[in-house]
Amino acid sequence: MTEFHLAQINIARLKAPQGDPGNAFFFDNLDRINAVADRSAGFVWRLQDESGAATGINAFNDPLLIINMSVWESIEALKAFAFDTVHRKIFERRAEFFAPLDGPHAALWWVKAGDTPTVEDAKAKLELLEQNGPTSTAFTFAARFDPPK
Repeated sequence: MTEFHLAQINIARLKAPQGDPGNAFFFDNLDRINAVADRSAGFVWRLQDESGAATGINAFNDPLLIINMSVWESIEALKAFAFDTVHRKIFERRAEFFAPLDGPHAALWWVKAGDTPTVEDAKAKLELLEQNGPTSTAFTFAARFDPPK
């Protein structure tokens, strides 16, 4: 077991409220995608409410801004889920469901194995990424940092 795990947050602003036919494909596939994540190699934890998803968590006081958070054993495990599973098909269609954001929509950071990040932790990582660009404290797939030693 490694000493650190990779935490991630990604956010998106829906073009229309949940229940709108324009984003039905996204919501109709959400449980399936979450189940794939839960079964993926290297998966540790994901944020969810009583429905089993995180889309009902209003972390930003904006009902159209949805949040996703998870923890993985490694960057490679998260990348494999995101780009080598059915998740990729949903991701490739994101422009159909989500409006562009002004700042970063995703951040990665290292947490001690066994720690669970909070929504406030994750929001702070997005803010750090926006203010400082990628650093060892908050980074992206394109600008990665190794776990602390």
